[in-house]
Amino acid sequence: MGHIPQPPTATEPRGGRRRPGAQALLTLLLTLLTVTTLTAAAHAGRIPAPPPAKLPTLTPATLRSAYAANRADAAEAARRAAAHGDPHRAAADRALAGPSRTLLAYDGRGGGRVTEVLGDLPHADRVAVLVPGSDTSLDTYARFHRTAAALHDELRHRALPGTRTAVVAWLGYDTPATFGTTVTTTARADQAAPGLRALMAELRTLTPARARLTLLCHSYGSVVCGRTAPGLDVDDIALIGSPGTGADSAAALHTRARVWAARGSEDWVAHVPHVRAGLGLTTVGFGTDPVSRAFGARVFDAGGTGHSGYFTPGSVSLANLARITLGATTEVTHA
Repeated sequence: MGHIPQPPTATEPRGGRRRPGAQALLTLLLTLLTVTTLTAAAHAGRIPAPPPAKLPTLTPATLRSAYAANRADAAEAARRAAAHGDPHRAAADRALAGPSRTLLAYDGRGGGRVTEVLGDLPHADRVAVLVPGSDTSLDTYARFHRTAAALHDELRHRALPGTRTAVVAWLGYDTPATFGTTVTTTARADQAAPGLRALMAELRTLTPARARLTLLCHSYGSVVCGRTAPGLDVDDIALIGSPGTGADSAAALHTRARVWAARGSEDWVAHVPHVRAGLGLTTVGFGTDPVSRAFGARVFDAGGTGHSGYFTPGSVSLANLARITLGATTEVTHA
């Protein structure tokens, strides 16, 4: 999620019955968000790009050829976007086609999808997978890449000698617009979950048997992780700046992973009502606040960060996310 209007907090009394104001508030919010059409998504859908490259079965031995094929695909997408008169998309594609980029997956069509690796994946002992929130696309991918790079630098700085790390930046789903109806429901998260589940299974085949896998889920990305979590083979899940997961508690995620949560003191998402309400065939809202005692996650310190600042170099939140990824859980500072 990005910036959305901050309505007053609605509460849910004991017994599960919502105050009338909660559903009315969510109905109003949904109506307001409906006014904003998905103009940007429609524009992105008109940008020409080739279909994804045909890749060999991914194994440690075929990664180099997969990376090369995806870079070539991005280069062709850049040429088509430039010819189409979209220099911004062309520049984004051109950057991804650079010789140093290691793309596990790439699809330049529509809003675009990218899975990028930072680090030596086949030899990594600790792997973090970043799941972004709303308004993340090829057009804004540079921002997401900076986030992944900041975490990778932090991991290398904090890792014990001999420990190898990698970060996987997963833009593997059509993220909702911050101003739109889809950001208030789990629909996009439900569509994203199979892809994230497939990626995590794939990473188990591409990394050493001893590797620890951690999901770091920001904002609406935490809804995606919540829908993916049941039975997932992952060691830790961290929910940051989360509006909720669609589950009532960490236990309801049905995962063997340790579940962490944090929210900075300047994060506006604290003002999003943590309720769910049925509106016809749709359920709006994501339920229990992940940093609340009722949810039952391990709450860690994110300092005074705002909604977009969890991966800021030098921040307490970035340090704690690196500690969680590295398995140094006794060093994590708590709120």
